[in-house]
Amino acid sequence: MPSAEMMPAGVHEPEPARPSDAEPVRPTRDDEVAAAGSELIGGPIGRRALLGTTWWTPVRVVALVAIGMFALGLVQKAPCYQSAWFFGASSQYTHACYSDIPHLYQGRGFADGLVPYFDKLPGDMDYLEYPVLTGVFMEVAAWLTPGSGSIQHQEQWYWFANAGMLMVCTAVIAVCVTRTQRRRPWDGLLVALAPAFALTATINWDLLAVALTAAAMLMWSRGRALAFGVLLGLATAAKLYPVVLLGPLLVLCWRAGRWREYFQAVGGAVVAWLVVNLPVMLFAFQGWSKFYSFSHDRGIDFGSFWLIWAQNSSNPPTTDFVNTAATVLVVLCFLGIAALTFTAPRRPRFAQLAFLMVAAFILTNKVYSPQYVLWLVPLAVLARPKWRDFLIWQACEVAYFLGIWMYLAYTTSGDAHKGLPTQGYHWAIAIHLLGTLYLCAVVVRDILMPERDVVRRAGDDDPSGGVLDGAEDVFVLGPAARPARHAAPFEAPQVAWGRPEQPPHEDRSL
Repeated sequence: MPSAEMMPAGVHEPEPARPSDAEPVRPTRDDEVAAAGSELIGGPIGRRALLGTTWWTPVRVVALVAIGMFALGLVQKAPCYQSAWFFGASSQYTHACYSDIPHLYQGRGFADGLVPYFDKLPGDMDYLEYPVLTGVFMEVAAWLTPGSGSIQHQEQWYWFANAGMLMVCTAVIAVCVTRTQRRRPWDGLLVALAPAFALTATINWDLLAVALTAAAMLMWSRGRALAFGVLLGLATAAKLYPVVLLGPLLVLCWRAGRWREYFQAVGGAVVAWLVVNLPVMLFAFQGWSKFYSFSHDRGIDFGSFWLIWAQNSSNPPTTDFVNTAATVLVVLCFLGIAALTFTAPRRPRFAQLAFLMVAAFILTNKVYSPQYVLWLVPLAVLARPKWRDFLIWQACEVAYFLGIWMYLAYTTSGDAHKGLPTQGYHWAIAIHLLGTLYLCAVVVRDILMPERDVVRRAGDDDPSGGVLDGAEDVFVLGPAARPARHAAPFEAPQVAWGRPEQPPHEDRSL
């Protein structure tokens, strides 16, 4: 073989392909649980399989599977659709098919043609207690609901109208997650097949905010900071939680010196939020502010560790104390995430920090409704696309889903006591908390030990990071500012974390 000195000056060895140009990651090859599960449909994909030659692209497969699972979730609600929403105090809980949607059709004035935020409601809730964009979503579904027939018939139609619109949101979420990390399209199956996703999809209207957030993550991964900000602002106009993603993005852009893109995102988010909220804020301030006053005044509620404390104490914490304490805990969590970002040996991926921040918001909140799991599912898939860990967490969430309905069945069945007593419900809450903390722990471990991160182990840096993907660091602290050096002479080439190892010479293909 000729030496390098003997080669012509104009001839160079071809550069190795960038990870983004390489073939897609195949979970059935790299993930043991995915490989075992694939036996149900014929086993792992073969080495000589021809990919991209049929209509069944990953995006289409994932979208259809997500719609199919959503449909199964509708079937699970069938006992309530037929009778349990309308007859019997506890039957909708014993069948675990409760939904807010049909109950609020009449309870929030849609059956009477009242305009959300502008018209005052009869009863204890004087105005609609949802953010403006969610209120618009609810109103559109009311327009699609026939105004004739019995109130039961109208509520059934209203639920179906909302279900159809939420199914579109589900497809959007599946497609966005599938396309966010280019080389990992099959990770979208984790969203599509998530059991807690299917079970909770039609409890409330959270999927609208989740779909907008997923679309925002896709835009950021493509380097479109302004589009990301606009979509995140719209998501925040539908639900409050998406705004917390700006915190992790701040420290990541700080470490990478990407201030221009960050301020573009913030500006787009503020403008989009104002476009939706300002008209209602100016002309119906009392109705507009109901969501915020209700969130502040709401007492300790289902699913939180605060409830365990309150129900096991002779001196339970007050709402004001919990509001303050929860805020302090969220701020402390953000400061911890910031410290982790600046000191990690390699800049964390955006999806990892986004998941941790939303999880911190959920874990410290004074209420955890079962549909809040929808907030985390897409972020969890992008942060830790490992089937074993994802399914462990999903099992915990399904246990909580069953636990809360059995607890409500117990409290509404009178002397019959059908369901789960209070102590049993506390264990269900603990399972939910431990499952979420477990997933947070493995994500933090991946940040501290990047070689354990399945995304980076496949050769990528931050495929959901957009302008952060492959960017140089400009501000780091602690160990990150002092790269490790070998104490003794070391002549072999060092392998950068997250890059695929080269196979031995005899195993390389020609």
